[in-house]
Amino acid sequence: MRRYFEASYFGAVLFVSFAGAGALAAPAPQGLALSVDKPIAVNADSFLADLNGETGTYSGNVIVTQGEVKLHADKVMVVAPGGKASRLEAQGHIVVDSPSGQALGDNATYEVTNQVLKVTGKVVLTKDNNVMRGTALEVAMDTGLARMTAGA
Repeated sequence: MRRYFEASYFGAVLFVSFAGAGALAAPAPQGLALSVDKPIAVNADSFLADLNGETGTYSGNVIVTQGEVKLHADKVMVVAPGGKASRLEAQGHIVVDSPSGQALGDNATYEVTNQVLKVTGKVVLTKDNNVMRGTALEVAMDTGLARMTAGA
């Protein structure tokens, strides 16, 4: 099943190498296109539309693609008033693949208006041999600034 939304909500996830806990903020690597103007495709085993609430819930092997960035999840709910995506909520076994690396987590949200992606739970970032672990990752998709936090 394939659905397209007008709004862009997935740009890129940024990665840097970091040892230790705490918080980290880093700019995007040079040449990384955020792909926010690319069309969005959602593929899943099933789709349930709530036309009154203007939401769509995808479940089973969900893959959200925009440009070269892909988000995999067990379940994704897209809030789309008037057919335009404003918020994405992903649950279960989150994997975000981008040309700059990979992020794993338990849950993710994307606020389209603010262009902020948040991955929470047991978050693991990898790029080549570099690994960073934490409990929350926040990426400002428009500026390419990422913040990773660890602990409560």
